[in-house]
Amino acid sequence: MSFSGEISATYRPAATDPELSGPKVDTKFLATGKMTGGDFGLFQWDMRPAAGGPAAHYHKTFSESFYVLDGKVRLFDGANWVTAVKGDYLYVPPNGIHAFRNESDEFASMLILFAPGPPRERYFTELAEIRTSGRQLSDEEFTEFLAGHDQYMV
Repeated sequence: MSFSGEISATYRPAATDPELSGPKVDTKFLATGKMTGGDFGLFQWDMRPAAGGPAAHYHKTFSESFYVLDGKVRLFDGANWVTAVKGDYLYVPPNGIHAFRNESDEFASMLILFAPGPPRERYFTELAEIRTSGRQLSDEEFTEFLAGHDQYMV
């Protein structure tokens, strides 16, 4: 039996502009779920000083991993907050409560890995569109929006 490979790799130069750029965070969609055939999603999350971050939440259908590239990132594992630094890693299985934020006065950067690869970029782009439009969601609308993206606040 003979096997042959295929030309199917995707290259992304480091200088590629972020897909989302805001006052607190720049996000690069390094690999979307669509790009990887649903295997995983990989984003680079660059946070300006005191950027904050999401409150404690969980996802039912995918895991999430965080790998700190630079700076200090506060990571919540559902029980405790830790100050993570370059090279630190947190894995959160499906249904695992977690949160993250940059509370420091320094830039911070991390990789976020979603597996399997849901179309997570839609959550971030839709959230950015809501914020930039000035549209205010009611608590019920926001809860519905989050649930539509498999995100449940604690």
